[in-house]
Amino acid sequence: MEEQLIFVWAMIFCIAIAPVYGEYYSKIVTPSSKVEKVTNLHFFLHDTLSGENPSAVLVGRANLTRKDHSPVPFGSLFAIDDPLRVGPEPTSKIIGNAQGLYLSSSQDASKFTIVLYADFTFTTGKFKGSSFSIFSRNPVTEVKREVAIVGGRGRFRMARGFAHIKTSYYNATTGDAILDYKVTLYHY
Repeated sequence: MEEQLIFVWAMIFCIAIAPVYGEYYSKIVTPSSKVEKVTNLHFFLHDTLSGENPSAVLVGRANLTRKDHSPVPFGSLFAIDDPLRVGPEPTSKIIGNAQGLYLSSSQDASKFTIVLYADFTFTTGKFKGSSFSIFSRNPVTEVKREVAIVGGRGRFRMARGFAHIKTSYYNATTGDAILDYKVTLYHY
C-alpha cells in the first residue's frame, strides 16, 4: 500500500512540473506590410453531363440508388472539369475552369443538394494562373445560395470568402446546368 501511495505522489509531482518543461515557441506575425485585398468576380460555370464531350462524369454511385432515375441520384460522385465563361452563352469566352468533385448528398430529390470541392483556375486575363478553392454544401434547389471559399493560390494565396450562386439554366433530363457565380475574395 505504501508503494502505491509513493507512486501516486510521484505521478502528481510529474504532472505538476510538466507545464514548466512543456513550453513551445510561438510567434504571431502581423502582416503589417501587406494590406488585405477584396476582389469581386463574376462568371458563369457550364456543367455538362450529356453529349459527346461532358465536363462532368459519374465516377461512383451507391448500389442503393439504382432505382433513382434522376441525372444526379443520391450518393453519386462526379469528377468535373467545367469551363468558366464570361457569359451564359455556350459560345462566350472561356476564362478558366473548375476542376474537382461533387457528391449528391440529399436523399430528398425536392431538396437536391451537393457537396462541392473544386479549384477554380483562371487561364486568361489579370488573374491567369491564380485560383481559389470551394469546399462547401450547395443546396441546388434554392434560388440563391452561398458557398464557402476556403483557400487559393497565386494572386489569391490564402484566400477566404464566399460565392453567391444562381442557376441560369438547368435541364432536369440531362442534368446540364449553367451557374451564375458572384464571388467575393479576401486575400493578401
